[in-house]
Amino acid sequence: MDKKEVPQDNGVLDHWHNIQYAVDENGRYTLVPSSGWEAANIANYQAWGIIEERLSQVIEKVSAGDLSPLAYHMEKNLMDIGLLAKYVRISRWRVKRHLRTDVFRRLPLNVLERYAKFFNISIEELQKVP
Repeated sequence: MDKKEVPQDNGVLDHWHNIQYAVDENGRYTLVPSSGWEAANIANYQAWGIIEERLSQVIEKVSAGDLSPLAYHMEKNLMDIGLLAKYVRISRWRVKRHLRTDVFRRLPLNVLERYAKFFNISIEELQKVP
């Protein structure tokens, strides 16, 4: 692809740039910034739509009392139990248990602080869902 033909179709990631290889005026490969192309933009829009749908489902479950607010923060940050467990250094079964509303309400302050510190929010924010 010629350097002038690199797609610049703004989309979901329009303020971020992909780097593409293209041929410059001298016939050499060079790196050229690209703000995306239509096919990638369509895929990104679909993916973010699915993420928003899953997040709204989790908000409903938290509001109904089926899940703790920790589930919302996990989903918002695109995390699963195993990944969160590794980052906060709490066993997977304990993190899974903390997703239960009754257990989450009784968590000691030091555990809440670990979660809040990881998500870079206050303990009050951790305990609520917008």
